[in-house]
Amino acid sequence: MWDRLSGLLPNYLILLCTVLSFLIPYVIYKVNQKLHQFGDPPWKHKR
Repeated sequence: MWDRLSGLLPNYLILLCTVLSFLIPYVIYKVNQKLHQFGDPPWKHKR
């Protein structure tokens, strides 16, 4: 099944999807950290 799918997609599209599958969750993780840094109450911050 993967052979048929990889034969249909161009190589650059496969590479782009691979990079995006890492980049999107990483960016969401970093944005979530910044939101917690600025939005959490003072008693919730680590000292």
